[in-house]
Amino acid sequence: MAQQLNNSVARAFAILKLLGRGRARISVAEVCRELGLNAVTAHRFIKTLETEGALVQTGKGSYRLGYMLVDLGDRALEQDRLGALMQPVLDEITADLREASMATIYQAGMVVCIARAMPQRSLSVDIRVGDRLEAYCTAHGKTWLAHLSAREREKYLQSVEMEALTARTIVKRPELAEEIERTAQRGYAYNLGEREEGIAAIAMPVRTEAGRMVAGLSVFGPASRIDRAALDRFRLRLDKAVRDAELLVYGRGAGA
Repeated sequence: MAQQLNNSVARAFAILKLLGRGRARISVAEVCRELGLNAVTAHRFIKTLETEGALVQTGKGSYRLGYMLVDLGDRALEQDRLGALMQPVLDEITADLREASMATIYQAGMVVCIARAMPQRSLSVDIRVGDRLEAYCTAHGKTWLAHLSAREREKYLQSVEMEALTARTIVKRPELAEEIERTAQRGYAYNLGEREEGIAAIAMPVRTEAGRMVAGLSVFGPASRIDRAALDRFRLRLDKAVRDAELLVYGRGAGA
């Protein structure tokens, strides 16, 4: 039997989706024109959204998104909840590749492990949920830094103390800035023994529909069995894991 949907709720979200992506404000007339609503109906929806804090009036007949939505988004992305969402994705990719995988969030210049999956084979590094890792010398960190605003990234580069943890660690700010830019352009980052000798990793971002990064996913393991070519092969499977994770963030019916 076809699932019955509430058209009023769908219309309210349709109004909210008109905002963003280059459009900061919207008017009742624009809602009428773009969603095919009459003026009375559009005004009723907008005033209801305003009362609930989802919209804020900025002038006569002009509205922007309200910060109530930020609060809801933060609740949805709480560390424990997001880690639980990512866990089945990690379990699948580790079962397929027989290598470790991890999900992270970014906090105050560090990446924090929120979920992991470990293979039934030897691994010379043990990452646990809650562990905090340096951003400048990890695949996850470079991926997160690539998604910061230019101002936030520059602040990080100016403040971070980069210690040479291995012979491969990038410790010069211009070189790190170039590596972050390469990561932003290609959409993924490598770690070839930069934090731990003999550990290789590749990481990719999980993003919202608007492009905001909400989690990082990686595959990692000993360089003795994972070289650059292997990481490039893993990238195809990791890309599928990212798409699966993004569906979980939005719900399996997103975009259907």
